[in-house]
Amino acid sequence: MIKYLITDPKYYTNNIDTFKKILRNASNYDFILYRDKTNPNYKIFAKIFSDILIEKGVTNFFIHRDPLLAKSLNAFGVHLSSEQKDDIKRSKDLDLFTIISCHSIDEIEQSQELGVDAVTISPIFISEKGGEPIGIIKLQDIVNKFKELKIFALGGIKSQIEINELKRINSLFGFASIRFFV
Repeated sequence: MIKYLITDPKYYTNNIDTFKKILRNASNYDFILYRDKTNPNYKIFAKIFSDILIEKGVTNFFIHRDPLLAKSLNAFGVHLSSEQKDDIKRSKDLDLFTIISCHSIDEIEQSQELGVDAVTISPIFISEKGGEPIGIIKLQDIVNKFKELKIFALGGIKSQIEINELKRINSLFGFASIRFFV
């Protein structure tokens, strides 16, 4: 099962030195995403992110929402928000592995039709951001329905307890989390 780390600014509060230290010490992931929806210095932090990961030999890194920035930083891919379905084609044209956030079967179907490589579906468990959890049974149904698509579980995954639940899902590509890796 692929482990997908998502950064969260609350753990480094836009402090470059703290951000660098966290990235240098981060481990136990297969994919990593730089996501920060509020940073006015987003491009600077994205460049630091990519430089450190390239220095560490990490190739499977993603930039959030910005396909052109992802391409310019030699990222493996881009992770689009659920409102960015129109950017799937642009991302694919840039030869980026493209992930999009989804919260319903309809969103997954639309994204798959547009050629996305993978989706996150959330929330699976109770999470800080709220929303009705999908749960393990419905997640298995979604994975069964979209066998050709790489699906990441997201939301409320903070310990080995949730990971053990996810391991019961046949053909689940992986999980994405912030708190599990902190």
